[in-house]
Amino acid sequence: MGRPVPRVAREVSVRGRELLDAHFAEWQALRELAPPPRGWVRAVREALGMSAAVLAARLGTTAGAVTRLEQSEAAERIRLDTLRRAADALGCDLVYLLVPRRPLGTVVRDRARELARRQVAAVEQTMRLEDQATDAVSEMEERLTRELLDRGGLWSHSA
Repeated sequence: MGRPVPRVAREVSVRGRELLDAHFAEWQALRELAPPPRGWVRAVREALGMSAAVLAARLGTTAGAVTRLEQSEAAERIRLDTLRRAADALGCDLVYLLVPRRPLGTVVRDRARELARRQVAAVEQTMRLEDQATDAVSEMEERLTRELLDRGGLWSHSA
């Protein structure tokens, strides 16, 4: 197994996870917000009535470069620094955000539970082979899950 995570680091991690989960709960609706088919830069530029040539002048580039920029955004290949510059030239702020599909606390608990389940299954198999099977599997899994959560280092194990 990996090294145990120091208690202070684990508590910071737990508190950070709780704070992020609180924010992410507010932002879940953003996951449903699909970008315009031709990208945000083009959508905002057109909504402002701004030509590619004008945006190009604001960016210090050419209209062709703006077209390529918009195409790369629509294809999800644009660099963040490029997108940030374009947003600024359009009078916008780039908001970069990762929104977890599930609360981080749930992801961590599920990871610990899966690792515990694997370890208990291996022990249970050995005990069965030695004719020492036990009915306390779920209790062992729960206890080991709590220990793994307390110890930390859940991601240093192979998945």
